[in-house]
Amino acid sequence: MPPVPALDLPLILMVATAGFLAGVQNALAGGGSFITFPALLLAGLNPLAANMTSTIALFPSQITSGYTGRKLVADVGPLTFRQMLIISAIGGLFGAILLLNTPPSFFARLVPWLVLFATSVFAWGSFRKKPLHAASSMPRWTLILVQSCIAVYGGYFGGGIGFLMLAALTIAGQQVRAAAATKNVLAMAMNAAAAAIFASSSLISWPAALALCAGGIAGGFVGGWLIHRLPEKVMRAFVVLVGASLTVWMFMRA
Repeated sequence: MPPVPALDLPLILMVATAGFLAGVQNALAGGGSFITFPALLLAGLNPLAANMTSTIALFPSQITSGYTGRKLVADVGPLTFRQMLIISAIGGLFGAILLLNTPPSFFARLVPWLVLFATSVFAWGSFRKKPLHAASSMPRWTLILVQSCIAVYGGYFGGGIGFLMLAALTIAGQQVRAAAATKNVLAMAMNAAAAAIFASSSLISWPAALALCAGGIAGGFVGGWLIHRLPEKVMRAFVVLVGASLTVWMFMRA
């Protein structure tokens, strides 16, 4: 397994800038990992190391998002919020363990397909017509299975989990506003478990993680200021464009 490359100052600044843009993007529309992941690849990290480093670096901003909307979280159909939280944490843990046991060469071949899937999910979630009210329901066992699969995927890769959960939660009967807040806290639980596992890996580039984290926090503040000043669809279209370009690039280099 190749060692984690050392980063010089220009690369650290590039990674910090990517973190800043990702922070802005997450505050406005989501999809910041589509910026941080390719930035870490350009910095010399292999796909496995880039994925784990990005997960750890973006986790602090997820704590902020989850805490901000904590009063809006609610039970999900037949399951309590606490049960959903436990399912999410356990799934994220299993996904992270699965990733750590994935050979870097295999993960490198898998990444283009993961990015393609995540980009498709993001595009679907961004531009589909969203319901004003939730009017459906989901059987208990189906909800457990769906959330477990999303959680494992979230711990393993994570791209697009926000839209996957938003769709599942609204189908399960949550109102859209409550679903948006609930999925933020559930995503935080997934990534808390994953980050705890990844933190012990020798593949983590801590200089890159700290640069991404610092940039992401600054970007989050700027994104909060811009949230009422930029068209959301423009930001979402930018994420889809980045994801599509990254997908093509990853398939070409695979």
